[in-house]
Amino acid sequence: MLIAEELLLLLVDDESGKVSPAGAQLDRGLAGAALLELADLGLVDVAGPGEEVREGRIVLREGRPPADSVLKATLARLADLEGATPAAALDKVGKGLREAVVDSLVGRGVLRREDRKVLGVFPTQRIPAEDGSHERALRARLEQVLAGAEPDHHAAALITLLHALGILTKVIEVDDQRTAKARAKTIADGDWAGEAVRKAVNAVNAAVFAAILVPTIASTGGSTGT
Repeated sequence: MLIAEELLLLLVDDESGKVSPAGAQLDRGLAGAALLELADLGLVDVAGPGEEVREGRIVLREGRPPADSVLKATLARLADLEGATPAAALDKVGKGLREAVVDSLVGRGVLRREDRKVLGVFPTQRIPAEDGSHERALRARLEQVLAGAEPDHHAAALITLLHALGILTKVIEVDDQRTAKARAKTIADGDWAGEAVRKAVNAVNAAVFAAILVPTIASTGGSTGT
């Protein structure tokens, strides 16, 4: 399952089908998840010194195109955004991504789509859980990582994204919030696997974290609330 799909599962209330946070904050998180996945595939990077693309900007690398339709569409959109700042890329990539991720999860039978009308007039959509087994296993894994277990790339990316969005301890149950936040910061800083993680993944991870974190701080009045 994609990192973006797992992030959405963590943010959906299984019974009500409501997603929190919503709006631009959610879109940035999903876009960040897609960029991190593409970085792990070696297809997206942040330009370094001496490259044709300005240092610190998004650059695409040669490699096998992703098989997944969501990642394939995201990579195609990034082709027009090469040289953009990570923040600008997130805003562009995030548009329409939520619908694509929901469609994928509904198609897999993980979520179900319920279309309703508020007051019989205003259309609204909810996406409650259809099969919660993957989410339960995922939450258990993230709790273990926050307690000190070694993360894989998916777990590290999800913890980084939740930390950047300012909702880590609202989404994942922990016994000690201070310890969990410190552990999340270590993972977000890229120190969790050292040389085992390629430079490109760490660079994109840092750029995505910064691009999500600044708008989140602004929207919450200066506190991430992690």
